[in-house]
Amino acid sequence: MGELRERWLVAAWPGLGQVATTAAIYLLSKLEMHQVGEFTARDLFELESVEVTDGLLHATRLPRSRLFVWNNPYHGRDIVVFLGEAQPPTGKLALCQRLVATSRALDVSRVFTFSAMITAMAPGAAPRVFGAASDASGLSDLKRHEVAVLHEGRIAGLNGVALSAAGEAGLPAVGLLGEMPALAPQLPFPSASAAVLRVFKELAGLPLDLSELEEYGRSMQGQLASLYERVEEALEIEDPSAHPAPPVPPPTTAPSAPQQGRGPVLSPEEATRVERLFGEAGRERVKAFELKRELDKLGVFPRYEDRFLDLFEPRR
Repeated sequence: MGELRERWLVAAWPGLGQVATTAAIYLLSKLEMHQVGEFTARDLFELESVEVTDGLLHATRLPRSRLFVWNNPYHGRDIVVFLGEAQPPTGKLALCQRLVATSRALDVSRVFTFSAMITAMAPGAAPRVFGAASDASGLSDLKRHEVAVLHEGRIAGLNGVALSAAGEAGLPAVGLLGEMPALAPQLPFPSASAAVLRVFKELAGLPLDLSELEEYGRSMQGQLASLYERVEEALEIEDPSAHPAPPVPPPTTAPSAPQQGRGPVLSPEEATRVERLFGEAGRERVKAFELKRELDKLGVFPRYEDRFLDLFEPRR
């Protein structure tokens, strides 16, 4: 008889540093995944406002929560990604229990979530990956891959609740937390996403090239390091003992970040470049992460998020 195929689920929601969503979107792009399902938004979110355009009222678009799949052509593990555009204000446990039930229907055998973990790391340092598991086998796997075990603390938001819901239902669950500095936590920190995915690809045995994400991480870390230097100069820090640095919060995992605004108005040149990248990504999903990076750079990913994720709908 042939080898039994496994399916692993990665569940991701917005959080600090965009660590989880950046990693999930990189998987969607580089594995050329396709959408297979969606949770009804009205079941998760309340309509709390309306939008007005030129005097006309429009219902506010509710955040979407979608399922994507990659069927491994190499007869290894299949990967399912659940990506939520926002964390609902209430009903988090019910949502996670629903996700666990859906995972079982899809023959998922292990659940993963990705999160950020803020520490006192220097902006230019290589981020570590911390981990926690719901069972001894998962913990053993983390130790074997030299992941730093999270001995105490908490994983806030749905990235933590999903692990608890899976574990309570007897579905093995693993949380991977990418380290990031406390400086500018609302900015993307793709180096942590790359570190998390490096561990995940080893655990899952994925043929995943991380070079594009790692290069993006180096670029963002360089910008953060420059920002940190400018802050030090502005504070005229000459003697650290005379001018101690502000206290850094203790290590903690990141709760969901508030949804960003619609972003700035694009110039005609920027809008043309965005449309060109959408066209390229529509023809080749593997190019979608280049588009994501450009939207992040322009600060308009929330505006285009729904259209971006539509790229991964099944081709007709």
